Amino acid sequence: MIGLICALDVEVQGIKSLMENPQVFKKAAMEYYSGTIDGFEVVCVECGVGKVNAAMSTQVMIDQFNPELIINSGIAGALSRDISVGDIVIANDCVQHDMDGTEMGDPPGQIWYHDEKRVDIPADRLLADLLEKACAVLTDTKVVRGRIATGDAFLSKRHRRQKVKDMFNAIACEMEGGAVGQVCYRNSVPFGVIRCISDDFDEYRFVDYMKLREEAASKSIKVIEEVIRLRKAGVKF
Repeated sequence: MIGLICALDVEVQGIKSLMENPQVFKKAAMEYYSGTIDGFEVVCVECGVGKVNAAMSTQVMIDQFNPELIINSGIAGALSRDISVGDIVIANDCVQHDMDGTEMGDPPGQIWYHDEKRVDIPADRLLADLLEKACAVLTDTKVVRGRIATGDAFLSKRHRRQKVKDMFNAIACEMEGGAVGQVCYRNSVPFGVIRCISDDFDEYRFVDYMKLREEAASKSIKVIEEVIRLRKAGVKF
């Protein structure tokens, strides 16, 4: 089973519309839709905004559905002038840019677990390869891989984005992927993050974001369909 943690309701509705015999499971006021797409089991949920919502929805999905992998999709802001609106970014790893223990001597972004400390949250390399391969269905879209920075802050100002870029060498910023990744990492579930760029490095305009939601969802759904096709064809991850 493939688990999908979606940032946009329009993505969930698009995935749900492809399902055969969709079922709904409700937990913690969230709705998990499960079914089959072309005979392959899928479950998806709209996680809501921010790290706590993302982490909560991910743990529930793991506990209730035991997916073989989890993909987080949605939109992101560019942290590089080489990345433009409509481009796709795929995480090699994630960081949480708002995790700040620097006054205790920690490096920026370091997360404390009971048994280790680390800044990076590694995405599954083979799954990232699979996502990149699946993006071939998006014939006119640039695809970039790198580090994605997550935090409970909407970074619309260029100087704030520049700070995150410089501190973490990240290519995009958003509000859920690193939390999904942290929960998956600690549960030993392979995860990937794929995002469509909604605004470039220099300028954010809300009207552009609202227009791009449909485009971002359409691209995500096409990629997910291709991931399913490749998995059914026996492509390993």
